[in-house]
Amino acid sequence: MKEAETIPELSVLGGPLHRLGCRLGLVRGGTNTIRLGVALGLLAWGVLMLLELLVGIGPQVFSLQAIGLHVRFLVAIPLFFLCETWVAPRIAEFARYIVQYGLVRDASLPALASDIRRVGRMKDSWLAEVLVLLAAIGLPLIGTITDVPSGTGSWATILHSTGGRLTWVSGWYLGFCLPLFRFLALRWLWRLGLWWYFLWCVQRLELRLVPTHSDGVAGLGYLEIVQENFAPLVVAISVVYSGQFAEGISSGKMAFETLYPMVPIVMLATAVLFLGPLFLFLAKLWTCRQTGMREYMGMASRYVNAFDSKWIRDEQVSSGDFQLGSADLQSLADLTSSVNVVLGMRPVPASLRLMLELGASVILPLLPLVFLKYPVDQVAARLFRMLTGL
Repeated sequence: MKEAETIPELSVLGGPLHRLGCRLGLVRGGTNTIRLGVALGLLAWGVLMLLELLVGIGPQVFSLQAIGLHVRFLVAIPLFFLCETWVAPRIAEFARYIVQYGLVRDASLPALASDIRRVGRMKDSWLAEVLVLLAAIGLPLIGTITDVPSGTGSWATILHSTGGRLTWVSGWYLGFCLPLFRFLALRWLWRLGLWWYFLWCVQRLELRLVPTHSDGVAGLGYLEIVQENFAPLVVAISVVYSGQFAEGISSGKMAFETLYPMVPIVMLATAVLFLGPLFLFLAKLWTCRQTGMREYMGMASRYVNAFDSKWIRDEQVSSGDFQLGSADLQSLADLTSSVNVVLGMRPVPASLRLMLELGASVILPLLPLVFLKYPVDQVAARLFRMLTGL
C-alpha cells in the first residue's frame, strides 16, 4: 500500500501555455481549459474580423470560400481545449485504476512511478513546446499539412490573392492566426505521443490480467472510457477537413467526387491516432487469452468429469431427486460462463461502440458537404418521398 501511495499523478497537460492560462485564471482546477481555448480562438478571430471590416473586405470573409477560417478559430480551437478538459481527468484516473485494483503487480510499481515522472518532465518541457512552435511557423516553408485545396489554409494562395504583398489583414492571419492554429494542433499530436508512450511503458510492465474479467479485456476496459473522451478532438479534426473541402469545392478547385477517396483516408487516420494505442496491448491480451483457455478449460474438464461421475454415472444418485437444487449445478453454470468469457475475450480493449462513436465523430462534420452537390430542397424532397412513399 505504501508503494501505491508514492505513485505520482499522471497528466499530459503542461507547458508554458498551460501555465500562462493558470496564471490568467483561464484554467480551472488544473484541467478545465475551455476558457483558455475560447479566449485564444476569439482573440485570433476577433482581431482578424476587425481588421477586415476596417479595410472593407468583411463581406468576402463570410462567404463559403472562407468558411475554413471561421471553423478553425470558432470551432476547432475550443474543441481542442474541450478535449483536454475531458481527457486529462480520465488519463489520471486510469493510472490510479491500474494501481488501486492491482493490474500492475507490486514489483512493477517503482517502474510505473518512474514512467509517470518521465512523462511529467516531457509534458512540462519548454524545449518540446518551443520545437512545436518552430514547426508550426516553419510548416509553410515545406508546404501545407495536407494537399487539400484550401484558400484560407495556404500561404501561397493568400499571398497570391494579395499580389504578393502583406497587408494588415494577411499579416495578422499569416503571422499569428495560422501559426497559432498549427501550434495547437501539433501540440495535441505531442500529447497523443506522450499518451502512446505511457501505454507502451505500461504494457512492458508485469501486469496481473485476469482472463475472466467481466469487461472482456482482462481488466483493461477502462482504457475504452479514456479513448471515448477524445471525441471532441476527432470532431475538431473532421471539422477542419470539412471546412477545407467546402472551400475547395465552392471555389471550383476541387471536385465533389474527390471526397470519395478522401473521407476513408480521414477515417483511417483517425483510427490510427485513437485506436492505435489500444493495439499496444494486443500481445498481452493474446497471451492472457491463451493461458486462460488452457487453465480454465483444464479446470472445466476436471469439474465436468467429477460432476458426470457423481450425478450421471452413480445410479443411486442419478435415479433420485437429490440433484434438484444442488449447488453443483449452479457451480457448473458459473464455470461455463467463466469459460465463455475467456473464449469471448477481445484482442484489444476496444468495443464496437467505441469504433462507432469515433466513426460518427468523423462523419457528422462531413455530412453538410452533401449540400454542396445536392441543394437542401432537393435532399428534403427526396427524403420526404422516401418516407411517405409518394
